[in-house]
Amino acid sequence: MAAGSDDDFRIKLGKPRSAGSGRAKRHVNRVLKAISKAGYGGFGRRVSRSAARFHRGAAAARFAGGTGKDWSRARRVVIKTRIVKLTRSGAKAAGLHLRYIQRDGVDRDGEPGRLYSAREDEADGKAFTERGAGDRHQFRFIVSPEDAGDMADLRAFTRDLMAQVETDLGTELDWVAVDHFNTDNPHTHIVLRGVTDEGKTLIIDRDYIAHGMRTRASELATLELGPQTDHEIETKLRREVVQERWTRIDRAMAREADENVLDLRGSPQPGQAGLMRRMMAGRAQALQRMGMATEMSPGVWKLDASREPILRRMGERGDVIKKLHRTLGEHVSGYAIFDEPADRQRTMVGRIASKGFADELRDRHYLIVDGVDGRGHYVAIGTHPEFEDLKPGMIVSVGAGDAGSRPADRTVAAIAKANSDLYDPDRHLAAERAKPGADGRDPEAFVQSHVRRLEALRRAGIAERLDDGCWQVPADFLERTATYEAERSRGRPATIEVLSAVPIETLPQSEGATWLDRQLVGRDPAALAETGFGCVVRNATERRIDHLVGEGLAERRGKQVLFARNLLDTLRRRELASVVAGLEDELGVPYREAKANDKIAGIYRRSLMLASGRHALIENTKEFTLVPWRPVLERRLGQEVAGVARGTNVSWTLGRSRGPSVG
Repeated sequence: MAAGSDDDFRIKLGKPRSAGSGRAKRHVNRVLKAISKAGYGGFGRRVSRSAARFHRGAAAARFAGGTGKDWSRARRVVIKTRIVKLTRSGAKAAGLHLRYIQRDGVDRDGEPGRLYSAREDEADGKAFTERGAGDRHQFRFIVSPEDAGDMADLRAFTRDLMAQVETDLGTELDWVAVDHFNTDNPHTHIVLRGVTDEGKTLIIDRDYIAHGMRTRASELATLELGPQTDHEIETKLRREVVQERWTRIDRAMAREADENVLDLRGSPQPGQAGLMRRMMAGRAQALQRMGMATEMSPGVWKLDASREPILRRMGERGDVIKKLHRTLGEHVSGYAIFDEPADRQRTMVGRIASKGFADELRDRHYLIVDGVDGRGHYVAIGTHPEFEDLKPGMIVSVGAGDAGSRPADRTVAAIAKANSDLYDPDRHLAAERAKPGADGRDPEAFVQSHVRRLEALRRAGIAERLDDGCWQVPADFLERTATYEAERSRGRPATIEVLSAVPIETLPQSEGATWLDRQLVGRDPAALAETGFGCVVRNATERRIDHLVGEGLAERRGKQVLFARNLLDTLRRRELASVVAGLEDELGVPYREAKANDKIAGIYRRSLMLASGRHALIENTKEFTLVPWRPVLERRLGQEVAGVARGTNVSWTLGRSRGPSVG
């Protein structure tokens, strides 16, 4: 064709558009939704946008399960996954996680869990942790077959699954596992090192983690137990119709609904499709009774847009109530969950009845507390640093986690604002000393508490300690501390204070100053119910009064009871005298009592649980002393510590400082 003629056709390329914008994005979303509803790509698997990234398992994720199979009859397996980065703290947490999943009571007979691997029936958890010390990350899986109770051998199933995963990923894997039978659904915890057999970092395709591995597990479970029968499928779905949790019927309704409008009109469908539509109709009626659906016209339902989080929350609450009932039975007058607004406005006191994992994958914990108010309380405590030290029988006080700037932060900010963004401990101390005894507090101890707070904020990158002992405080200090506390409160939604490590049964006859004594002479004792643990405490208190009367430390005058002056100090000294005698023989050095303003220096050897509270044993070459224990000391176990006695506490200096102290 001649150039420049009328038939000359040239293509002019337009400006490239983003694939994720405007109508194109909406069209892609509709196509992906349609493909997912059609069930393409295997059992329950959705199509991912991330096909451009190919890591190990990418091909298997696409073709696992093949095509043309009837996945509606496959055995369901739930797999939860977490990838843990192994920083210094993460490596320590990895060892703790292995101990957690092997804890008492998870085996069939209530025994500790047994760690196993691909070839070992008794795997060495310590050796596994040491092998993974230099790994960048590790994978944690919880594999829960829906019909695990009918399977012959969960361990054999796990080994078959991990062998298939090795084939899919193209590398040998280093893993250990523990089977748990302590819940309604038996399940397996698998910990996998994040390295290949060549020592390289193992990167698993996210589609394989999300779908491929689950498909493989479903294939194996179906191979062992056979496909689900019509009767099994219908029975399971009928149970889900009325359940107060997010179910697979709800997921099917979400896929079928158009902008939360579900149209169930039309001719009855045969087979599994017809069964699911009938179940959706029943589920819609159940949601209507729960206030989460409205029938706009016969067969057409408007679904609450927020039903998924509400139902998930209801399911969690139902599980919590089951745990409370199993632990406390009818012993209490009612149950409460400590994340409800009415509970978080006050402090709750009670006895630890049991403890466990709220989230085994992320090592988040809970306590069940038998409250003095007569109720049983479920308390989610997150990743509490002292979880291992909390034992059933201990009496504790539970409060809401900090979620904003503290009073000390506001004081620091005010001083820094008047001093060119510098907090000077010496200037603060001089100002406190100039006050006419504010609330009778010790000025030095008060300033030291602010310095300790700044030390914690320094480790979080919020404040900077200067060489002269002053602190550089940023202009947005209060905003940053509020964000810091909000982040911490998510990980630790409740604060726990141990009021008595000694169980209530032994407190009436104890030598030391017990929690019962503090209740008797304190200004704000906990209110006791007439039922449950409140009744137990009332009876123990009467026996304690009888004991004090017999010891000459109390006197009954009708209904009134008079206590000896300095009762708590007298009881504390009696207990210490008894303990000290044994320690002097054991250590071979004399005991020195810590008096106000005395300097304390030596090696922190261990802590002692006494009726009067937890004490720290500090020893040097000439003598030893017992002082009130604080959590900060545990990081210095076996090391030199120094501090100054302040009344019934010690202000510890555990780092360099020019000011009053660093805690």
